[in-house]
Amino acid sequence: MPTTTHTVDAVGAEQLSAAFNSCFENLAAPDGLFAADAFFDLLPPFWRFQLQGPDAFIAQLRAIAEGEITSRVVRVVPSANGFVMEHEETMRGAKTEVARKIWLCDVADGRITAATCYCNGGWDDDLRARHAAEAPMIRP
Repeated sequence: MPTTTHTVDAVGAEQLSAAFNSCFENLAAPDGLFAADAFFDLLPPFWRFQLQGPDAFIAQLRAIAEGEITSRVVRVVPSANGFVMEHEETMRGAKTEVARKIWLCDVADGRITAATCYCNGGWDDDLRARHAAEAPMIRP
């Protein structure tokens, strides 16, 4: 765990999160977004795995991609070490799945050095319909 903090202001957090979010739609990382040795700690439901480096991260995105992918940032909060991003990703392939994720991102020298993801998993049409019937949301 790094002991040095790298404060990111609101504008920097918004810019980095927009570039990071674009990775999920474009399956590519903008130049300079990640440190060469960026560390990714990924926690989908019932599992955990880790990757090192932007190439490994993008290869993982490509491996699980199905059909058209859209991703929208729900919110971004600057933190002492970088920023927290919540986003919603939709994959429209043989079936449509929607996943919501929280990313805890560390930043140094304007680049993401570490990203930890907590994901609720991909919700297909049936699960989204069941959820709408059994647990309607008060807020979107």
